[in-house]
Formats: sequence, C-alpha cells, structure tokens
Amino acid sequence: MAATPSVAGVANAADASPIYGVTIPSGYRRWELIAPAEEAAPLSELRAVLGNPVAVNAIRAATLPFPDGTIFVKLAYKRAPSAEFGPASIPGAPTTVQVMVKDSKRYATTGGWGFGRFVNGKPADLAQHQTCLACHQANVKNHDLVFTHFAP
Repeated sequence: MAATPSVAGVANAADASPIYGVTIPSGYRRWELIAPAEEAAPLSELRAVLGNPVAVNAIRAATLPFPDGTIFVKLAYKRAPSAEFGPASIPGAPTTVQVMVKDSKRYATTGGWGFGRFVNGKPADLAQHQTCLACHQANVKNHDLVFTHFAP
C-alpha cells in the first residue's frame, strides 16, 4: 500500500494542510490519469485528476468505499485559449493542487478522508480547508465523498 502523505517525515510542517496534515505526495505527477474535469464560471478551470495505484485499481473496479491508501490529486489550471486552434482551450496558469487521502483510522471523524489544498506549493488557508468536507458530504455522500469517476 502506498504511503499516506502526512506531517510525519515532512521537513517543514508548514507544508502540511491545516486540519488534516496532508502534504503533496512525492512523485504524484507520474501517477495515472483517472479523469479530466472542467469547472465552469466563475472558476473557468481545466482540471486533471490523478490517482496512485490503489486509487486507480479501486476506481476501475468501482470499489466503494475506497480502500485505505487511496490518494487522489487534482491539478487545476485557468482555462486559456489555444494559439494554434481558436475553439480549443488549453491549461493556462496553475491555480491549485488538491489532495484527498483515504485513511479510515486517522480521519475517522471525516468519513475516512483527509484533504489538502495547495497554492504555489503551499497549503491554502484554514477557511478553504474548512469547506472541503462539507462540500463533499453535501454532494457525493453516496460515492464515498469522491466527485471523480473513472474516464475509460
């Protein structure tokens, strides 16, 4: 099972998200794409959701609840027009890296999930982290708090 990103072993605890202690997992950019996503106005973002091997195996098999060790990373970018093909959008400036970590013991009070939201590699403020759980509970309670579905 993949290691859970956490404060443990992090040289600087300031790199961990408030509330949950989640960090950006090392090597996540080499993880498999689970699905693209798009956020309409007002954010107007292009997003890509990556998963560690535990996440990829579980989402492909439609395993719910997701097993401990599941990690999702969402990369978000401002939408930009393509210079080569006008109707197309391409990723512009990065906005956030968002991380969900499944650890049913450590995060027992939050449905088994820890959340991290990072801007320029640093954790977003406390207020932004306080909205994570409520939004996931309100919208995807029946999908183990995960918005993403596998895009074959």
